[in-house]
Amino acid sequence: MAKRKSVIDTSVRKNIPLLLRSRMISCPEITLQAAKDEQGIFQMHSYKQVYKKVVEMACALKRIGIQRGDKIALISDNRREWLVADMALLSLGAADVPRGCDSMGAEIRFIISFVECKIGFFETGWQLAKVLEKREEIPTLKTAILFEAATEEVLQTAKAAGITVIDYTELEKVGEAASEAERAVVEHEMDMTEGDEVATIIFTSGTTGIPKGVMLTHDNFLAQVEVARSVLTTTEDGELWFSVLPVWHSFERAFQYFVIGLNSGLVYSKMAPNIMLADMAAVRPHGMIGVPRLWESMAQSIWKNARKEGGLSFLLFRFFVAVGKKYYWAKTHVKGLIVQIHRRSRFLDALVGIVPYILLAPLYALGNIVVYKKVRDKFGGRIGCVLSGGGTLQYDTDMFYHAIGFNLLEGYGITEAAPILSIRWPSKARSGCVGQVYPSAEIKIVAEEHGKIISSEPLPPGKRGLVLARGRQIMKGYYKRPDLTAQVIDEDGWLNTGDLGMLTYDNEIKITGRAKDTIVLLGGENIEPQVLEAALRGSPYIEMAVILGQDKKYLGALIVPVKDALLAYAQEHGIVTDDYEKLLENHHIMNLIRNEIDSKICDTAGFRICERIYRFALLKESFTVGRELSGKQEMMRHKIVEIYKDKIATLFE
Repeated sequence: MAKRKSVIDTSVRKNIPLLLRSRMISCPEITLQAAKDEQGIFQMHSYKQVYKKVVEMACALKRIGIQRGDKIALISDNRREWLVADMALLSLGAADVPRGCDSMGAEIRFIISFVECKIGFFETGWQLAKVLEKREEIPTLKTAILFEAATEEVLQTAKAAGITVIDYTELEKVGEAASEAERAVVEHEMDMTEGDEVATIIFTSGTTGIPKGVMLTHDNFLAQVEVARSVLTTTEDGELWFSVLPVWHSFERAFQYFVIGLNSGLVYSKMAPNIMLADMAAVRPHGMIGVPRLWESMAQSIWKNARKEGGLSFLLFRFFVAVGKKYYWAKTHVKGLIVQIHRRSRFLDALVGIVPYILLAPLYALGNIVVYKKVRDKFGGRIGCVLSGGGTLQYDTDMFYHAIGFNLLEGYGITEAAPILSIRWPSKARSGCVGQVYPSAEIKIVAEEHGKIISSEPLPPGKRGLVLARGRQIMKGYYKRPDLTAQVIDEDGWLNTGDLGMLTYDNEIKITGRAKDTIVLLGGENIEPQVLEAALRGSPYIEMAVILGQDKKYLGALIVPVKDALLAYAQEHGIVTDDYEKLLENHHIMNLIRNEIDSKICDTAGFRICERIYRFALLKESFTVGRELSGKQEMMRHKIVEIYKDKIATLFE
């Protein structure tokens, strides 16, 4: 068990709107939001301007009846208006219940009904139309606020259903006309909110099949904001951070509050490489966060473009990336950045790394001129810090970014912890772990058996067990489900994360799998599928992999190939077909994937015989959010098993 002391930012107030107010006072002209206008040009909005918008919107929302304790649906993707609406609701003492546009209608209706929302924000008329498909399932909903105008058909459907539709722009006008007395009432409401009041109810993404409403308080978030500068020591006031993840998810949500706490700004873009790169060139951000799949797709896009250039250019690219990886390896040894799962001699590590570090330094400097800087310039040229969270970062992807000079900081957390429990610190970014325990949290590893705690005594560093967390950032509980809350938070306040891992001798966390995802074969062997899946994604031909085999004699896998790479391989080897589905049945392609699997999951890569993949099936379509993937692009295993049950059955015939 370990808890790290840190410097507390005393300028952070007792609730989230007061945090915004304090920054409006201390840095009024610094940009808080950068968003595109109708012409696609980025417009900058200062802290002073955004705070004014928040107060005005709160005045308008108060007029339509929103008051302290209300729970308001917020069904929208990330955009400038989202943060304004969020802050306005919190200013009134209300809580929002967010979800993204990729959510299915049934899911949104369940959430609205379960929480009994009377009012909801919807990004578009289409989002409202999805919930109106079965009006009887959302009896409490009376008012819908739309960020974007709806079609006449949707408006008529809403009217027939007895739902009042209000345009967000109309509310803005109402707010702008608010009197000074109304504004004063809103600011007084801000002062009234205590830290332990619920700020949001975030429903888990359903990866386990049981959606639960996680109640997070103002203090849950602020406990992390207070110590952000202790971790991200490289940041300066006024820096711009790229924002592309679903904002309803706790990682992006907390990150936006972090940005405010750091006196920085948000740049709104879309999670598509071509759009992101164009936007980065336009605003030149200083940092960003993303999920592993985003970093993987960006790296693949860079490699793909390098291959297209071909010739000497590609040879140089490939050579210097290899040099960068070797140089980073040597650097980590010299500077004591090797993960200490077991006690290591820093002196011996340095001795091993010093010669290649010195010899590779001139080549690395040349690579920076010829390759690395050109790649970094595609990201705007100013990015100094990038964060990855929401899943396991593949080792090859991690090494690629370090090779080109990106300080990729992997983090770890869960929604119930609001969510950050660890992060690699910029000054001590060790690959092979998910970073040091975050200063606002306590972590201990305890012994377990099949996901059940068998002892509450903390295990020493290097010993694997269940990860438990405690601190101010731990959720208030699951909404209307005290029974489920009691199952994960014990009498001493320890939250069972459900993750398996260990602490290192440097107070870092290494995650080894999920207790509830553990596959137990008929022979009794325990398999952590996420480790194998991450290894398989290291193949240039494998986009996604799902490991299966519970209560079976062996492991099987569903494989989503990288379509472009497979088509290129087919062309290079004279495999002619216009039918991609038929191509997946070709024995040359099957042999290719078989070889890729065997090269990644083998004894030389550190895997046991029981972890070998004996049979696999290829899927023709990529996984999509809302179908196989959650909003944060995690695989929803229960849905995958249901969707592909026939194919899975063939793996174990």
